[in-house]
Parts: sequence; C-alpha cells; structure tokens
Amino acid sequence: MKRVLVTGAGGFVGARILDMWRGQFALCAFPSDTLRTADENAVLRFILKEHPDVIVHTAALSNTQYCQQEPEDSFRANVLLPEWVAKGAEEVGAKLLSCSSDQVYAGVTQRGALAETLPLSPSNVYGQHKLEAETRVLARCPDAVALRLPWMYDLPGYHLPIRGNLPLNILKAAKTGEVLHFSRNDYRGVGYVREVIANLLPAMALPGGVYNFGSGNDKDMVDTALYFAHLLQVDVTIEETDFVRNLVMDGQKLQEHGIVFRSTQEAFRQCLADHGMDI
Repeated sequence: MKRVLVTGAGGFVGARILDMWRGQFALCAFPSDTLRTADENAVLRFILKEHPDVIVHTAALSNTQYCQQEPEDSFRANVLLPEWVAKGAEEVGAKLLSCSSDQVYAGVTQRGALAETLPLSPSNVYGQHKLEAETRVLARCPDAVALRLPWMYDLPGYHLPIRGNLPLNILKAAKTGEVLHFSRNDYRGVGYVREVIANLLPAMALPGGVYNFGSGNDKDMVDTALYFAHLLQVDVTIEETDFVRNLVMDGQKLQEHGIVFRSTQEAFRQCLADHGMDI
C-alpha cells in the first residue's frame, strides 16, 4: 500500500483527502499547526522520517487580502514551504502533487479559457507567490506536478472543516437578505472539492509540469451565481458590478492525459446529488 503524506491535513482540502482516501493508502500528516512555524530542517526531518511514496502539498496561506497586506507571511507559506516540501520529496524519491491556484492568472486581459503556456505576471501577491512556487518546486523536483486549483466548495457535512464558498454565500444571502455582488465581466471556474480530490488519484501518474486542474465555465459570475441559487431553490438579490477578471482555465492539457472535469454547472449538480438533495 502506498504511503501518502498530506500537508495541510487540517484544512478544507487536506481534511477531505484524508477522509476520502482512508483505506486506500497508508496516510500520514504533519502534526496540527506544525507547518505554521516549522523551518526547513524540521520539514525535511519529518519527510525523511515518514518516507512517503507520494506527497500531496495542500498547505497554504490562501486569504488573498491577508497575503496582500502581509507579503512576508505569504512568501514563507506559499513560496518557501512548497520549496522545502519539494526538497524533501526529492530526497525520499516521492511523487509530489503541489497545489497552486488559478490566481496565477489574475490580471490576464485575454478572454476565453487560459492555457498553462500563457506568459503570466499576476496582479496580486498571492498569485505572484503561487507562480514563483511552481517555478521553484519544478526546479527542485522536475517530476513534481503543480496543480492550478480553482475556487472550491463543498456543503456542510461529514464533520469536516468548512469555509465560505459560493453555495454557502448564496444560502446565507437567501436567509439574511444580504445583497450579493457579482460582475458580468468576471469569469472563473468554480470547483467541487470532492471532484478535485478524486482526480488527484490519476494525477499521481502525470508527467512533471504545470496543469490547470478544475472545472471550466463559459458563464459569467452573475449567471453562475443565479444557476447555483436556482439549483439550491432559493432567491437572492444580485447587484451587478463592473469588476473585470478572467481566471477560466483551459483543461485541454489535462484531458490529453485522460483526466476530465465536469463543467462548473455539472459539478454542482453532482455535489447536490452527493449530499442527497433533489435537483
């Protein structure tokens, strides 16, 4: 049985990996909160001790506003830590899946789905650091797989950590009367976290490199939010803004390796079905 080390195991993604993969792998994780303060030597010692076959690096500081305000904290968590993990993976010969973000595309003015080969200069600190981490991880560990993940969601349940996400924001607004703000010039894929985790299994066999790893979306965020609200059978008020953004990822490279994601809309229907909700 393969031994898999999951970083960020107490977080939104990491906790679900441990839950979904229980029994399939020999799972291990850093002790709670260790990575907040661990230095390079501590990270390497733990990896050498556990000697995993696969490392899934989900740990990150993902609050984009905080990263913008505290770039040094972001640099440590989002650049140095994945580089240290890559060094550990190299030393034990582990396959590394390192989670990046669609925020590397922040500031792109091109319309349509964005390919991994696009020259990038992210407009926010978080995106800049995620892009730099990809470069450092692959320089250290060329067989590593850097996965650009979208904004993800799940519904409450399973006794697992939850965080603000699109369906929860919609449900909250429907209950409180809060006005939501979305733009018809804002495009991004929104991913069902359980589909992302399921696709990590075949991702272990990918050649080293960078991959867009999530649902596509040909609808703007106003229409996307309205579609989610319709399936949730709630009414919400949306105030349209003029915010301009495109983070939609082209999944062609991944599809060439046999890994396919549902569209944002199809994936949400699957999420509701998984939670036993009629649609």
